[in-house]
Amino acid sequence: MTRVLGIDPGSHVTGWALVAEEGSARRCERSGEIRLGEGELAQRLTKLHSELRALLSELSPDCVAVESAFHARSAKSALVLGHARGVVMLAVGQAGLPALEYAPREVKMAVAGNGSATKDQVQFMVRRLLALRAAPGADAADAMALGLCHLHRSRLHLPKSRSRRAAAEAALWRAKARR
Repeated sequence: MTRVLGIDPGSHVTGWALVAEEGSARRCERSGEIRLGEGELAQRLTKLHSELRALLSELSPDCVAVESAFHARSAKSALVLGHARGVVMLAVGQAGLPALEYAPREVKMAVAGNGSATKDQVQFMVRRLLALRAAPGADAADAMALGLCHLHRSRLHLPKSRSRRAAAEAALWRAKARR
């Protein structure tokens, strides 16, 4: 059995979900949101780190799937989100677990079949794929989608990130051009 903890980092709300796969059956064992409130960023990040450390210890996943950085509406938003991602990566590293990063478009493609899927479409597909009784909250659904994306990619033995694949293809092209 493979157990993946999907984490959708945020500076106010971080979604998480423990998705398990045994054979061809997939299920969400637990999910939730870490609500960080409106205080100073340093206090929110400290709370995020503390909550994640406790969660990782309690759930004991095999690996963690994290949403990679993306272009935010503003540089400030991207920077703040980067801080939250950094805290997530730190907590995962301290737990000694592999952290696998997936771009938002890659996750949407794996779950909804469309890299431009809306949040509602992702929630619908996650509910359907995991046979959930009710639609999860948006942040928890994104975390479930991350877990499903990793399980899907690892089953197909595909590269973990399109950007890594693109970099490898570019390096191969450069090597051929030198010959």
